[in-house]
Amino acid sequence: MADSPASVEDLRAGLRDADYLAGESTALVAYLATRLGKPVLVEGPAGVGKTELAKALSRYLSRKLVRLQCYEGLDEAKALYEWNYRKQLLRIQAEAEGTGWNSVHDDIFGEEFLLTRPLLEAISSPEPVVLLIDEIDKTDQEFEAMLLEILSDFQVSIPEMGTVRAASMPIVLLTSNNSRELTEALKRRCLYLWLDYPELKAELEIVRLHAPELDETIARRLVEVVGMVRELDLKKPPSIAESIDWARALLLIGAEDLDQQVFRDTMSVIVKHRTDLDIVAERVGVRLAASSRGAS
Repeated sequence: MADSPASVEDLRAGLRDADYLAGESTALVAYLATRLGKPVLVEGPAGVGKTELAKALSRYLSRKLVRLQCYEGLDEAKALYEWNYRKQLLRIQAEAEGTGWNSVHDDIFGEEFLLTRPLLEAISSPEPVVLLIDEIDKTDQEFEAMLLEILSDFQVSIPEMGTVRAASMPIVLLTSNNSRELTEALKRRCLYLWLDYPELKAELEIVRLHAPELDETIARRLVEVVGMVRELDLKKPPSIAESIDWARALLLIGAEDLDQQVFRDTMSVIVKHRTDLDIVAERVGVRLAASSRGAS
C-alpha cells in the first residue's frame, strides 16, 4: 500500500481493509498526520479504539509499530535509552593496565553499549515506523517536557554521543484517557482527535465487520444492549473490543437470540467488575425480560 495516501478517502478505505472503521474526523486527522508529519494526540474514554487506530495505521501502511506503554514513574531510561553498565564494566576490566581514561571513555560510550528503548528505536529506525505513545496521561509533566524535543525536531540528544536525528519520519500517535490535563506545550505540537463510543449504527457495522457470521438481528440486539450497559454508572463500561468479543462468544455457543437467559450467561464477557455485574443483571436483565414478554 502507498506510504502516503493520496486522499482522506484512500486512507479511510485502507483502514477499513485493516479492519478499522474510521469516522470522517478520524480519517481526516490521520490523513493530515501522514502528510504533515505532525504527531496526533488522541483522547477519549478507555476502550473506544485509540490504540487500535495506531495498530491499523501500522497494518495499512506496512510500517512496524513501535509502542511505548506509559505508566506512573516512567523515566528516560525506560522510554529513550540507557547504557549497558555491566557490559561497560567488563570492557573497562578487560582494558590493559595503564590505558588512559580518555581512551576507555571513547571505547565504552558507543552504539555497542547503548540499550535503545521505544522512543530512540523509532527515531533511529532506517525504515519509517508508527510510534505509539500509549496513555501519556499516566506520566508526569517532566516526562512530557522530555518528549518536546522528539516531537518538535524528531531528534534525541545523547550527551556522550551527540544528537541522533530521525533516519526516517515516524507517524506518531499519543493516546490519553483524559485522566489529567496535558501541558499546552505538548498539545501545540500535535494534531488533536477526540474519540468517543460510536453511535449504534457505527458500532453495528464494526461488530458485523469482525463477526460477519452473526445473525444481523442478534448483532443489532447486542449493540443495543451494550448501549444500555454504557448508560449505567459502572466502574468500567464495555469497550468496543468487548462488544466484538461478545459477538464472537454468541457465535461460539450457537445463540439463536439474545434473551434474558443468554444475557445472564454471557454478560461477564462485557462486564468485568463484581459490583457492575449486580447492577447490570438487575437493570438490563429486567429490561430484557420485559421486552421478551412484550414480544411474546
